[in-house]
Amino acid sequence: MNAQVQPQVLDVERVRADFPLLKRSVHGKPLVYFDNANTSQKPSSVIEAVDRHYREHNANVARAVHLLGEEATAAYEGARSDLARFINAGSANDVVLTSGTTQSINLVAYSYALPRLKEGDSILTTVMEHHANIVPWQIVAARSGATVKAAPIDERGELIVEQFVAMLTPDVKLACVTHVSNVLGTVNPVREIARECRKRGIPLLVDGSQAVPHRAVDVQALGCDFYAVTGHKMLGPTGTGALWARREHLQTMPPFFGGGEMIREVRFDGTTFAEPPHKFEAGTPNIAGFAGLTEAIRYYGRLGADAMHAWEQELLAYANEHLAEIPGLRIFGQAKEKEPVISFLLEGAQATDLATLLDLEGVAVRSGHHCAHPLMQFFGVPATLRASLAFYNTKAEVDAFIAALLKVRKLLL
Repeated sequence: MNAQVQPQVLDVERVRADFPLLKRSVHGKPLVYFDNANTSQKPSSVIEAVDRHYREHNANVARAVHLLGEEATAAYEGARSDLARFINAGSANDVVLTSGTTQSINLVAYSYALPRLKEGDSILTTVMEHHANIVPWQIVAARSGATVKAAPIDERGELIVEQFVAMLTPDVKLACVTHVSNVLGTVNPVREIARECRKRGIPLLVDGSQAVPHRAVDVQALGCDFYAVTGHKMLGPTGTGALWARREHLQTMPPFFGGGEMIREVRFDGTTFAEPPHKFEAGTPNIAGFAGLTEAIRYYGRLGADAMHAWEQELLAYANEHLAEIPGLRIFGQAKEKEPVISFLLEGAQATDLATLLDLEGVAVRSGHHCAHPLMQFFGVPATLRASLAFYNTKAEVDAFIAALLKVRKLLL
């Protein structure tokens, strides 16, 4: 009889020792970092990987036969392969390395959508999107005569899926949706949405910025056509990210940027481009950053997605329970399935004032519109506070956050 496999449990205190910035004090108080949806902290191994690249391997990629050039190229292409495995891409050649989700979405907007759009066409997105999944579509729509439509959400902050599906009319040439809302933490049913898009022959782009840091992602199982990720939200350096796309799309898409490294031959009577993904990667990339991103991916692998997700869900439940006890506090986003992102307001207090006073107590949270103006308009508020948690946060930090919130509440109300 096989022994039952015990689920992996996260040793949070051991994990925290890997993150040097978490040891900081802010305004004389121990730092409580609850701004992870904006950018994650980095483990020492990621910082060391970047440092090691510059100290030992610094050279440009694909431009030299000397050893340093070969090592730099191996590091860069290794990041592509590791990312492909991390999101279960069918091939590393289906992964375009970019500076992050914003560049990835713009690549699809200008290289895939713009050449195909015409007057009368439309792009479908949702009310809960980050500006990076709205503005590029508006720009290419304005250039082509197309329009951008937004599917509604309900008061719980959940996408009304049946209305999204009803809006997949023949004029829609591309659908776009966030996997996880950066404001509400709502997890959208991407697999179901992709299935409905496929029935109608409509490609689907998914913004995975807030999903990949919190859950295992399998792009093949999801069934979408494009999936964008950002490295700095998943323990990696800033200026790193990727676009996964179906091979048939990459083959037909023209280059977005022109320059070195994306060509086979340049002549004044015409240029022959490299095969994808390299034809989309003009110029010198963030090689050291991708060396760090490789280590970030390996760090996730060592901890285990299930263990991290379980702890984050426990933290989310614990924080919600205590926030619910604070009079006059309103939480935006009560989806049945969500990641550890909590947006809220205190009656009678401005979000910026709260965030400033919380900072003086050592608590780092985000205040503002979170690059989601349409979502703020839906809820009828100019801004919210956002506390976003990660697997290296603790219940003691939640307690400190609640205590600080109660203290500043007395000062403001």
